[in-house]
Amino acid sequence: MYRAVIDRITEFYLDANKIFYEATKGKIDAVLIGNDFGSQTGLMLSPALIREFVIPGTKELIKQAKEYGLKIIYHSCGAISDVIDDLITAGVDVIHPIQALASGMEPHVLKERFGDRVSFCGGVDAQFLLVRGKPDDIKAKVRELKTLFPTGLIISPSHEAILPDISPENIKALFEAIHE
Repeated sequence: MYRAVIDRITEFYLDANKIFYEATKGKIDAVLIGNDFGSQTGLMLSPALIREFVIPGTKELIKQAKEYGLKIIYHSCGAISDVIDDLITAGVDVIHPIQALASGMEPHVLKERFGDRVSFCGGVDAQFLLVRGKPDDIKAKVRELKTLFPTGLIISPSHEAILPDISPENIKALFEAIHE
């Protein structure tokens, strides 16, 4: 039953994406796909189940986007390091986000394990650092990330949103450090 549902969802997105890709042909460079399958401490499904049920449809979506010349940004929050190799093999160009406090997602670990085979997005912790840290702490983290990933990182909060509990001073520090 699950296979029938996931196959139908994949078909829906292939049809919807075709309309989108045709309408935006030549106007976009990348597309964000994916879904959360990580928690703070690990995967919500075993790697084997992700390989069996998620990766096949993901490969179809990636193949379709690549036919339009697009780069693939794959979104999944949480501790997903156990399946990043599978995502790379499927054709993912960028992993989004580096949820820096999730198990196994520390930037230096990701660099060591996946090197130059994939780029990353995120890395500036939005759970504690941006909320409770000082501007100098944030700038230091950004400098560390720039050194670790000189060409393979899109620096951003570890989640795509800057929430109301992040001070304007810390937001300013983030942007200043990115542009240094």
